[in-house]
Amino acid sequence: MKGFQQYKQQSINTMTQGELLLLLYDELYKRLSQAEIMLDKQDYPVFEASVQRAVDIIAYLDGTLDRQYPISKNLAQLYEYFTYELGRVKIGRRKEVLTPVKSMVGELRDAFRQAQKSGDFGK
Repeated sequence: MKGFQQYKQQSINTMTQGELLLLLYDELYKRLSQAEIMLDKQDYPVFEASVQRAVDIIAYLDGTLDRQYPISKNLAQLYEYFTYELGRVKIGRRKEVLTPVKSMVGELRDAFRQAQKSGDFGK
């Protein structure tokens, strides 16, 4: 297992900023999907852990924003909204709040993926 961890760490260390951002968004989307499934199954411990991991990823994304760019302010507001809504999701176990957040995260992830493909960011 140690060899796998070293390989994984080396892979992360050699990624571009854009690749790392997409990796984080993929993980965020995965955690929100997992939370949705676990909520349906009424597996509340896994649901809550998934939501908390999503909040942690959002906090990391917010903390790494380069505040000198105008879009950073918009992203910070969006991250604040996601965090607020996920707090509501976790407390109320409400799928109707989780689904729109997941959809918005997916759209944002796809926009960043498209921007990376077109060479507009993340090199």
